[in-house]
Amino acid sequence: MLNQDLLRYIELHRSMGFKFRTQAILLRNFLAYAEHQGDRHISASRVLNWAAQAPSPPQRRNRLATVRRFSLAMCAEDRRHQVPPVEAFGRGWFKRCKPHIYTTEQINALVGAASRLSPQQSIRPATYTTLFSLLAATGLRISEALALDLDDITGDGLLVRSTKFKKNRLVPIHATTCAALRTYLMRRAHVLSSSSALFLSPAGTRPAYPTVIRIFLQLTRSIGLRGGAKQRGPRIHDLRHTFAVRSLEQCAGDAAAISRHTTALSTYLGHAHVSDTYWYLQATPLLMYQIAQAGEGWQRGDRS
Repeated sequence: MLNQDLLRYIELHRSMGFKFRTQAILLRNFLAYAEHQGDRHISASRVLNWAAQAPSPPQRRNRLATVRRFSLAMCAEDRRHQVPPVEAFGRGWFKRCKPHIYTTEQINALVGAASRLSPQQSIRPATYTTLFSLLAATGLRISEALALDLDDITGDGLLVRSTKFKKNRLVPIHATTCAALRTYLMRRAHVLSSSSALFLSPAGTRPAYPTVIRIFLQLTRSIGLRGGAKQRGPRIHDLRHTFAVRSLEQCAGDAAAISRHTTALSTYLGHAHVSDTYWYLQATPLLMYQIAQAGEGWQRGDRS
């Protein structure tokens, strides 16, 4: 019975546009654990015991929150389902991971390392060189770049389909980016593949996300941007942060111009709200200098 309830619960969320992948996996794992104990209804103690098996406090809180939301929905239909206490594992405070803003030299080093990947005669070096360059030049999400098909390259830019917010958007690209993509397409044309994917692996298939991340970590360690396997360092998603910050650095003009630029940047990045774009911004020496100049101008009576 619990399995049927879970299927309805998952379907409800997906019908509203949520991918609901990680949550579905956690809930299925919990149900397998509960049913192994012979449970026919959700037990608060069982939820806590299962959640406590997670290896870290954030993961324990996430397990609890996921199952608790499910139990609230089930309790509304049947009072025999119990709802576990919300703060059984304490209150977790989200801490923003400070993004790494790449320098031009670091991006060049990353792309150069990608061009030296082996086997040299395969599509592999060209794929990763072009992929990382495209991320840096457009601020695309890695998932969006990997999902691109050949037909998504248009005369007006890249057509990014079914983005994070289930919408399509057109991403205009610079002439140099167009030229780089044309070069890659000529190299790609020599690969025997029936895939419609823009980017190909040596096997002629779309590169898998875990493989791309593994290669990225390998390359950033090889050029000294990251330390050992368990040490933190620049992420692939930081290329998106870097694009947003460098874009703002190049925006000259008064407050109105900056406001218009930020709105355009938000649309370009595919954000639902301009406040989402603020999340990607990070103070840099140049931005702080520009802010200081604006502040001095304001003190002198220039209110623009």
